Amino acid sequence: METHHQQTKSRLDLFRQKVYIIIYGVNTPAGKTFDIGLLIVILLSVFTIMLETVEGIDLIFHKELMLLEWIFMVLFGLEYALRIFVSKRPLKYIFSFYGIIDLLSILPMFLSIFISGSHIFGSLRILRLLRLFRVLKLMEFMQESSKLKVALMASRAKVVVFLYTVMIISILIGTLMYYIEGPGNGFTSIPKSVFYTIVTLTTVGYGDMVPVTPIGQFLSMVLMVTGYGIIAVPTGIVGVEIARQLTKATVERPQDIPPAQHGSLNGMVCAHCNREDHRDDAEYCYHCGHSLHI
Repeated sequence: METHHQQTKSRLDLFRQKVYIIIYGVNTPAGKTFDIGLLIVILLSVFTIMLETVEGIDLIFHKELMLLEWIFMVLFGLEYALRIFVSKRPLKYIFSFYGIIDLLSILPMFLSIFISGSHIFGSLRILRLLRLFRVLKLMEFMQESSKLKVALMASRAKVVVFLYTVMIISILIGTLMYYIEGPGNGFTSIPKSVFYTIVTLTTVGYGDMVPVTPIGQFLSMVLMVTGYGIIAVPTGIVGVEIARQLTKATVERPQDIPPAQHGSLNGMVCAHCNREDHRDDAEYCYHCGHSLHI
C-alpha cells in the first residue's frame, strides 16, 4: 500500500515538474511554444472584447463572440489553476501582481453565471493585456526589459523631483492665468486654469480655453515653448541611466552584477518564492536558495 502511494506521489511530482517546465521554462521548446500560444490567445481575446463593443458586429455575431469568450475564459481558467498547482507556495502566486491580474481576467465571466448584471465588470477583461508583460520575458525581450527596469529605478528620484517642479510651475502659472484672464474668458476657477496650463505645457491644446489678454497670450507662448523642453527632460534622464547601465555592465565582472542585470536570463520562476530573472546556468533561486526545478 505504501509503495503504491509512493509511486502515485512520484507520478504526481513528475507531472508537476513537466507542467512547471512548460509554463515557466521559456528556454525550453515546450515553454517557448506555450508562451507564444498564450500570446496569441491573449491578443485574440482582447480583439474579441473590442469587437463586442461594435454595435453592428455584435448584433450579427453576438453568439459567436460569446462562444469565443467562453473558450478563452476556460483556457485562462485552466492556466490559472495549473499555475497554482505547480507552485509550492500557491498563496504567494495568488496574491502576486500577475496572480491578481490572472484572476481578474477570468472573474467577470464566472460572475456572469451566478450574478445577473455582472456584465458591467466585463471591462476588467481588458486587463488581459497586462499579461503580455509576463509573456514578453522570453528570448531577447528579457535582457532589454531588465536594463530598462534598472534604469527606471535608478532615475526615479530625478524624475520625481522633475515632476514635482512641473506641478509647482503649473499651479503658479495657472493661478496667474485665472487672475489675468478671469471667468469672463473661460478661466472660471484655479483648478480649471491649472488644467489649461498642463494641457498647454504638454502641447496637447484642446482649444476649449483661449487667452484673450496680451499678458495671458504671452504666458501661453512661454508655456508652449517650455513644453517642448519639458517633454524631453524625462527621456534624457532615463536615457542617461540606460547608457550608464550599459557602460557599467561592460566594465564589471559578471559575478559582481546582480542577477536582474545579467545579459543572459533564462526566465525561470522560482516555485517557492516566485522570484524571476535567473541566469541561464542557475540551478537555484538567487533569493531563497531553492532549486529552480521541482
